[in-house]
Amino acid sequence: MTLARLAGVTEQPGGPSEPGPIDPGVIELAGRVFDLARGGRTEELAEYLDAGVPANLTNDKGDTLLILAAYHGHPDTVATLLAHGADHGRTNDRGQSPLSAAVFRQSAETVRHLLAAGADPDGGQPSARATAAFFELPAMTALLEELRH
Repeated sequence: MTLARLAGVTEQPGGPSEPGPIDPGVIELAGRVFDLARGGRTEELAEYLDAGVPANLTNDKGDTLLILAAYHGHPDTVATLLAHGADHGRTNDRGQSPLSAAVFRQSAETVRHLLAAGADPDGGQPSARATAAFFELPAMTALLEELRH
């Protein structure tokens, strides 16, 4: 779900309605929620998710809350987002997945959470496996192989 959708832009029979200006309060709320994911503030983020903020909320670059939490190395936040239905296979506008972000940051616990949820090591561009190879991360390559079997 994007900011426009969160702001109430709905589908009409002929296509999406014309978005009006996004309420500044909605923009502020979304920014706060993205900051919670980036900062690993799991309990506060969970309260927003429980109150109805979509687990797949996406920013203007296509980054989901899950991608941001994975990139910033917050395994507990990743686990909470997955428990709230975040899509582990969703990529950002550059084709990067939460798993490739976790591999790049060498967060083994985050990688384990994502793989346990069914994330594909070969999904995205570059894939998690390609990221580990390109950046010469043998521990991440071994983890992806270990959990594959």
